Amino acid sequence: MHPAPLHGPRAAIPPALARARRIARPRPAPVALACAALAALAAGGAAAQQPVTELERVEVIGATPLPGLAVPRSQVPAPVQTATGAALERSGALGPADFAARRLGSVFVNEIQNNPFQPDLNYRGFTASPLLGTPQGLSLYLDGVRLNQAFGDVVSWDLIPRSAIATMTLVPGSNPLYGLNTLGGALSVQTKDGLSHPGASVQLTLGTEQRRSGEFELGGSNAQGLDWFVTGQAFREDGWRQASPTRVDQLFAKVGWHDARTRVSLTAAAADTDLYGNGLQEIRLLQRQYDSVYTQPDQTENRATLLNLAFSHEIDRALSVTGNLHTRRIRTHTLNGDINEGALDQSVYTVSAAERAALTRAGITVPTTPINAANTPFPFLRCIGQGLLNDEPGEKCNGLLNRSATSQTQSGLSGQLNWKGQTGGVGHQAVLGAAVETSRVDFRQTTQLGYLNPDHSVTGIDSFADGVTGGDVDGVPFDNRVDLRSRSKTWSVYLADTLSLGAQTHLTLSGRYNRSTVRNRDQIVSAPDPTSLDGDHRFSRFNPAVGLTWTASKAFQVYAGYNEGSRAPTAVELGCANPDNPCKLPNALAGDPPLKQVVTKTLEAGLRGALPGGGQWQAGVFRATNHDDLLFVAAPSANGFGYFKNFGKTRRQGVELAASTRVGPAQLSVSYTWLDATYRSAEEVNGAGNSSNEEGPGLEGEIEIRPGDRIPLVPRQMLKLGAEIDLTERWALDLDVIGMAGVYARGNENNQHQPDGTTYVGPGRTGGYGVLNLGTSFQPARGLKLFARVNNVFDRKYATAAQLGATGFDANGNFQARPFPQVNGEYPLQGSTFVAPGAPRSVVVGLRYTFF
Repeated sequence: MHPAPLHGPRAAIPPALARARRIARPRPAPVALACAALAALAAGGAAAQQPVTELERVEVIGATPLPGLAVPRSQVPAPVQTATGAALERSGALGPADFAARRLGSVFVNEIQNNPFQPDLNYRGFTASPLLGTPQGLSLYLDGVRLNQAFGDVVSWDLIPRSAIATMTLVPGSNPLYGLNTLGGALSVQTKDGLSHPGASVQLTLGTEQRRSGEFELGGSNAQGLDWFVTGQAFREDGWRQASPTRVDQLFAKVGWHDARTRVSLTAAAADTDLYGNGLQEIRLLQRQYDSVYTQPDQTENRATLLNLAFSHEIDRALSVTGNLHTRRIRTHTLNGDINEGALDQSVYTVSAAERAALTRAGITVPTTPINAANTPFPFLRCIGQGLLNDEPGEKCNGLLNRSATSQTQSGLSGQLNWKGQTGGVGHQAVLGAAVETSRVDFRQTTQLGYLNPDHSVTGIDSFADGVTGGDVDGVPFDNRVDLRSRSKTWSVYLADTLSLGAQTHLTLSGRYNRSTVRNRDQIVSAPDPTSLDGDHRFSRFNPAVGLTWTASKAFQVYAGYNEGSRAPTAVELGCANPDNPCKLPNALAGDPPLKQVVTKTLEAGLRGALPGGGQWQAGVFRATNHDDLLFVAAPSANGFGYFKNFGKTRRQGVELAASTRVGPAQLSVSYTWLDATYRSAEEVNGAGNSSNEEGPGLEGEIEIRPGDRIPLVPRQMLKLGAEIDLTERWALDLDVIGMAGVYARGNENNQHQPDGTTYVGPGRTGGYGVLNLGTSFQPARGLKLFARVNNVFDRKYATAAQLGATGFDANGNFQARPFPQVNGEYPLQGSTFVAPGAPRSVVVGLRYTFF
């Protein structure tokens, strides 16, 4: 099992052995979108116009996620970062998360899933992750539509088409105008349309690990006010790790109409993806073979559709109204092969007389010689025998197949009034808005018992954690099923005003009131049973913000701001909040006493200005404090289990420095961040795999967090360098360097783990690393561009994340149970460090043709 909660989806399904069950649903790959679009490209070429030149620096910033009111960057009291679609294309990034990790300051990734479309994106120590159970602290918007999913606030990066992005803006801090979940920042994406991006193009890409990709764009308009834009991508890759293929198909279309004062557009987006991400690997097995996997399969399938009707109308030169009406449907299926940690301290080799008889009746031959770890490194007969007897397969089977199915529907309506004017000699840029969003979620999860194979895949048997066929575990029926329906509704009102107190001074005042309700209904156990997930929850809060900018000159400006943001506990957290009914994420939920919403209060200030040649510089400090933060803590009465709990405070503070300028033919950039992320309250959490746990070596006990201990998975220092060099009019070169300090492993929240080489065989943190990526492009003829890119040029081996936990394999990759003698009636387990390995060197080449 990948150590929870960092185990993730995705790997190849093994061949079926005795009584194996499989639910993966293979589908024939669709015809490549690029090929399917060639006829449309040819037809659209006659109407295509010369693409407009994109500014690399966006000088106006949207005041809210909903397009409408934009203010000059110089009047924004925060270090907002922006990028254009052209910059994304030039970088070779697969999507907004990949680009942000390479080019934007204070951004880093934890590649926990180890699939290029499933990163955990972190900004200032706050996360936007595709993994359920991860505390989400960043919000994501597409044309004003919130993309954080209703169930767990997760973000699926594979559903965002890179080729549709016109601009992306990273807004720092707890800006209340960006709604719930904006604790550390918000990423707002605006998409292309036929007016801003006319023309047609097609792009084909090939690369190492059998990467092949095709994409197209087509945009245009006519004299009757109609415009259109469509883009799509088909992406395939075998993956650099064993059994880790990726399939991503995306299609995006927008049609609009406008006259002198009104614009209406309808956007439709669809995605169908199949992602295998093999997650964390035990450090000794990684050193033995860098592309190896801990367990498999680990698969996530997403199917999503989005419809968004957007409108804007200019009432007069000072007043306008904008809004949207949207609906989104997402279906997700996962299949995860894991180690059953409950079997690691069991006798899984010796077959009893009853098991031998049951196996013989089933026609399975049992060896007459004793079975032990030496001659049977991957035992399976006790698992099958216990399943036939329906006795204790939950303890004797060393493998699990965890499956989940999630159906989500989100719908919403938002609108805002935008005004620019003056009162009493004071200039105003004001917005008043409201939004409502509803969601329906159906979530089901099941666990099938099975056994591990030499390739670390899992073969299932006809025993399930359903309270019947899975037998007993510690005398209790083995039941990990979840069948939950959740309904939620959030409505909000917000307002903001940027006041021009003079030519040099601007004051921004804003606030947002949110009210959310969550209704959970358990489809297996109903209230008043204490294990039921039934619950009705309400959360409301008004979050304020204030900011000030003062411009001494174009080269020197001062900014300062204070803002507050909040997030309501998700259905996942509410379903795992009872210390009397703890759960083991992400495999089960239990009971849901009320939790408080997390509130983040952020202070920041800094200096910035212009440099010669159109460059910019910035130096700032920030401090963000989470109140009533949510942490998965150890249960007082159930080893290995825990629950979500509000506790005290956490804090993230730091210093940010950045500069960019042009020197001759080269555009240069640099950013540096010092980030201090610490716990500010004492707490007790599960310390399995941590040498300092209170129960002793190899046993499962708790560890104490002290104020000042550093939060895991957050690097203390980040450095990014970038250069784009025009070698000739047709030949360009670009490079970026990413340098990251090491991070503490999850499970080492007290920062005290020390390996001894026997009971604990891995460190409590990762090492720092530096990676160089290099790209080049050449235009041999008008409309044709050839490009190539080498990522991780020096083939560095590094890790972006780590977790401590018990390992079920020895140094040779063979299964091990009861690795040490019994101590006071318990069998100690061997602890190790599981890491998320960075991708090795890869090469990509391709061509892009633009039709004129």
